[in-house]
Amino acid sequence: MSMRIGIGYDSHRFSTGGQLVLGGVAIPHACGLKAHSDGDVLCHAIIDAILGALGAGDIGRHFPDTDPRWRDAVSTELLRHVISLAQTAGFVISWIDSIVITEQPKLAPHIEAMKSSLTAAGIPPGCINIKAKTNEKMGFIGRGEGIAAQAVCLLTQSFRG
Repeated sequence: MSMRIGIGYDSHRFSTGGQLVLGGVAIPHACGLKAHSDGDVLCHAIIDAILGALGAGDIGRHFPDTDPRWRDAVSTELLRHVISLAQTAGFVISWIDSIVITEQPKLAPHIEAMKSSLTAAGIPPGCINIKAKTNEKMGFIGRGEGIAAQAVCLLTQSFRG
């Protein structure tokens, strides 16, 4: 059985106005994230982890911010597309472990909704873990300037009949 591991990272600055979307879920907060798409750092980190496991570059290669097609894109749809690339290559997602790093807002009340949203986008049920951490008031995250996410993906070769 063939297995592959990929790692992903994303970060965005907070921006007044707009909506904060993480893992496909709108999170109540005074700020959104400055980005070409919806700025969903969790989805973007997961996408990069899957692409890394596939050896297929990164999110910027597949969805460049210079392409107007991706302006205000819904990141769960981008994730759905990348999961289909993995399936076409003969792989299934066996596990995703992820971390969202922010001082505010508190994310624990939203984690189950994020898991459900990501499962609806194509991650198999029970195959994702999401952790929420602060940066202990250090750096750009600690100063409340932005948010970051990291993800690791394990892909397993699928066997078809």
